[in-house]
Amino acid sequence: MALAGKVVLITGAGSGIGSAIAAGAAAAGASVALVGRRADALEATAALVRRIAGEHTRIAVLPGDMRTGAEAERVTAAAIDRLGRIDGLVNNAGVARFAPLESATSEDLDAMLDTHVRGPVALIRACLPSLRTHRGSVVNVSSVGGTLAMPGRSLYGASKAALNSLTRSLARELAPAVRVNAVLPGPVETPMYDDLGLDAHATAALRANLLAGTPMGRFGTPDEVAHWVCTLLDDERSAWVTGVLMPVDGGRTA
Repeated sequence: MALAGKVVLITGAGSGIGSAIAAGAAAAGASVALVGRRADALEATAALVRRIAGEHTRIAVLPGDMRTGAEAERVTAAAIDRLGRIDGLVNNAGVARFAPLESATSEDLDAMLDTHVRGPVALIRACLPSLRTHRGSVVNVSSVGGTLAMPGRSLYGASKAALNSLTRSLARELAPAVRVNAVLPGPVETPMYDDLGLDAHATAALRANLLAGTPMGRFGTPDEVAHWVCTLLDDERSAWVTGVLMPVDGGRTA
């Protein structure tokens, strides 16, 4: 099993891509620390993990808001206390607020920067001693929005571009002890589209636009993204891979 004996901490683990990553990592042999703001959603993911990977799977359910350094340190300490170590960190938590510049709010910008930049920085810093000891791996779940021009979604794209830059710089800074990579999904069928700050008509128009710009002709699935996250966590398959921004986007950035 590719991740046998590893401990992987996953943020945003309560739904969508995060839930799929947890299930995929556990199926590959990892113990998983599930982090997110909603305890009920994390418990649902834990139940999914047990169905897929078996009742014996070691799971720590750790509700918390990772946008502050104190919470990152608390959750990291709790994960190590319950599971013994951290070999892999997946910064998957995300928030999307789409609006033209004139109507975008500072509060929405702060929420995206907190979630996509400050939170990952705090968690990487908190996990770093264990990651260094065990020659671990960080995978940031970013977005093709961090590389494409996106009118009406510029602030979201800017926050993901910052995460992409952080990924590449830390890959050099933390090598060779810790690998740092990012997966850049295109449009994926997740609950995110129910919480964009857009009305139903605007959301439908956005989805149609995304679909039209995706050569594979469909949205991706959380499992298709989780596959590549788990591959980048795997030392055997990705031991010489760091600093990569990997599009998983149905050809959207081709």
